[in-house]
Amino acid sequence: MTMLIKIRLIVSIIFVLTASLLSGLFGQWYNPENMNKKSQATYFQAIENLRAGQWETGRNLLYQTLKQEPKFVEAWLSLMGAYGEKKRYDSAILSFEKAWKMDSIFSESWLLSYTINLAGSGRFKDAAQWINRYLQTVSPESRTGKAAAYRKKTYDFALAFEEKKAGSNFSFNPVNLGDSINSSRSEYYPSFTIDDSLLVFTRRMQGFREDFYASQLLANGKYTAARTLEGSLNEEASKGGINMAPDGELMFFAGNFPAGGYGDFDIYSCQATPDGWSIPYNLGENINTEFWESSPSISPDKQTLYFSSNRPGGLGGKDIYMSKRNANGKWGPAVNMGPVINTSADDLAPYIHADNQTMYFTSGGHPGYGGSDLYLTRLGPGGEWSIPENLGYPINTIDDDGSLIVAANGTTAYFASFRSDSRGGLDLYRFDLPDYARARKTKWVKGRVFDKVTDKGLPSGIEVTDNESGALIHSLITDESGNYLVTLPTGRNYSFTVSRKGYLFFSDRFYMEKENADSSFTKDIPLEPIIVNASLELKNIEFETGSARLEKSSFVELNKLADLLQENEGLKVEIGGHTDNVGNAADNQKLSQNRAKAVVDYLIEKGIDIKRLLAKGYGSTKPIADNQTEAGRARNRRTEMKVIGY
Repeated sequence: MTMLIKIRLIVSIIFVLTASLLSGLFGQWYNPENMNKKSQATYFQAIENLRAGQWETGRNLLYQTLKQEPKFVEAWLSLMGAYGEKKRYDSAILSFEKAWKMDSIFSESWLLSYTINLAGSGRFKDAAQWINRYLQTVSPESRTGKAAAYRKKTYDFALAFEEKKAGSNFSFNPVNLGDSINSSRSEYYPSFTIDDSLLVFTRRMQGFREDFYASQLLANGKYTAARTLEGSLNEEASKGGINMAPDGELMFFAGNFPAGGYGDFDIYSCQATPDGWSIPYNLGENINTEFWESSPSISPDKQTLYFSSNRPGGLGGKDIYMSKRNANGKWGPAVNMGPVINTSADDLAPYIHADNQTMYFTSGGHPGYGGSDLYLTRLGPGGEWSIPENLGYPINTIDDDGSLIVAANGTTAYFASFRSDSRGGLDLYRFDLPDYARARKTKWVKGRVFDKVTDKGLPSGIEVTDNESGALIHSLITDESGNYLVTLPTGRNYSFTVSRKGYLFFSDRFYMEKENADSSFTKDIPLEPIIVNASLELKNIEFETGSARLEKSSFVELNKLADLLQENEGLKVEIGGHTDNVGNAADNQKLSQNRAKAVVDYLIEKGIDIKRLLAKGYGSTKPIADNQTEAGRARNRRTEMKVIGY
């Protein structure tokens, strides 16, 4: 006999002796047949009502049973089950403990349910202790043994998570969005514009019908009464999973349309128009299949679509996929996000935050509390997604937890839940995330790109680059009228360029390293046609203090300038260097000339013919701002490009 078997035998003997001792102390006296006939009849009627879904009646009859026969142990245990079904875990726990105190031997087979209720109330330490005891009484290969082993795994995870996040001081206080949003029906799948001014969501109607609603946020922080979205997108009854682009101009949703679909649910999109939302159009065979596609989420630059599908070839169940928009505006082939994100269970409801780097999703396959939990993953500088992090209790519970979205501030989350103050079914709530689960706070700039001469809107390309890493954060195309919205996560500084063939590009710099209250704003951008004497301030070219050595962050714009010259072979330009008026005029003239030459030298290294380039230093002779202030002097220290031949 091995030592392990001996130990297990000793444990078993101890348990049997303990059970015998308990039986002697408390006595396994309880026998349902010994209860009086009247209480038995009431009890069986209670069980019938509970099985028929008549919860209130069934519970009241259980209490009537216990009033007739206070020691009806089985009624106390059934009461635990009734309360547990409604997630009233504290009442369920008290019911079991009354039964246990009366007859622990008879109640022992209900210990697994007791531990589940303990975990439901957040008492994971107690749940772990009791599940360990229960596991000693059942075969590991039995169905109950396997169920208990699974629960032990989740309780151990919960305890480890509590220890890991012990210093977070997180308080979970969801706030109902109120009667303007919530109704006696279920509301879910919320989606906001980036400034929170417009909320859209799904409401369950009669039968399987789901309709899309919208509400405006007022200046006083309250919402207008929700109305159905205007347009034809509500005509089809079978739909859901709505998601709106941050600028509020584009909508994505899942629908099971009898005509024009590929089979089961497909993903559709529609455009905002003055008359409401346009007729929905199917995103095509690169996104949709004959299988189920749903829960779309569009990236803030509208260039990447994330969604769920149960198509063959995944890792199992439902997987999360992504598709990139091509230069022609069409969606590229959907790509499975791989085993870091997806599991053999269901992985779905992705939500990409406005920072374009943090994704929240639901999974039943990653370590967690049981059922499906909410997770986040972050995009690394190399384009890889991090190992998903569980959002933790009490955001996640022992039950299935659905989707959530997070506002641009990175802190405020919205989700659907059934709670004590719900108006009926699922309601929409908001709450603040703990520090470890927050996305990066995101500001934004929006506006219109247009021809400086004609004022006509110009479809144009926009790129946002991280100055420190050189990583491309956003690459997008404005709409046909030149309208755009670009998100800027705080904590970094960015180069911003707008370009269109036949025009000088526009550049700017956004300093988001330190949070700035006025860093969300509207910026209309005039592009100047390429003609002789057209000029451009190169706002993203910087030099070391008092030197002509280019800063690393300048290379993004210098490369953009090189591209412009390569695309327009007849273009000749002057690079002008300018300084403020601090110091000796001759020194300033020399510094400005050397800085202009440094730019020309870089362009030559990029293959631009020197005959097309002229370096000229102006020193402090052409200020564009007041040299009496630091802000003015900073504007005067600049590099410009002027067209001298075309």
